[in-house]
Amino acid sequence: MKNVMIILILSTVCWTTLMFGATEEKADGAEYQVIPDEAIRLRILADNNDPNAQQLKREVRDEVNAEITKWVESLTSIEAARTLIQQRIDEIDEIVEETIRRSGDEQTYTVDYDSQVQFPTKLYGSYVYPAGEYEAILITLGEGEGDNWWCVLFPPLCFLDFSNGTSVAEEEEEAEKPVDEVEEDEEEQVEFFLVKIWNKWIS
Repeated sequence: MKNVMIILILSTVCWTTLMFGATEEKADGAEYQVIPDEAIRLRILADNNDPNAQQLKREVRDEVNAEITKWVESLTSIEAARTLIQQRIDEIDEIVEETIRRSGDEQTYTVDYDSQVQFPTKLYGSYVYPAGEYEAILITLGEGEGDNWWCVLFPPLCFLDFSNGTSVAEEEEEAEKPVDEVEEDEEEQVEFFLVKIWNKWIS
């Protein structure tokens, strides 16, 4: 059974590479497939780095991510995901507005969906994600000068927080783990995602 799983995972990695043709660069020059070329990201900029501003960013993240994940989980093409998000961008705006209202804050904000959202270079584990312009939903809170958070909405990879290299759902728990244990967990999550995608395409 173990050998079958290994073969399945290796086949999935090869298929994903052929399908999307995108790799991320490792610090030692190796390459590893995580984010495909055709992907839609979510980026949230906090007003500043004040604890309250960062907490509001996390609350907006949780609410928006939970809703959009439900929208895209059954989609198999970026065209379908793109159309759906364009049609429902006003709903995302409403989620942000309601989250801010519940927080008791009077924070201003903007919600944009663009094919040219600027992202800085990020190091995720030992892999480098180059700076550049990527298709994304960009939520800017206030002045947008605080630390940002981002993930990949489609294909659905928002269980990984590419901003700091931890699992979003286990952010606090991961902070207490040794580095090698965290990286091992991340690899297992990516392998599980690849197997899930494989099963969707062959069913």
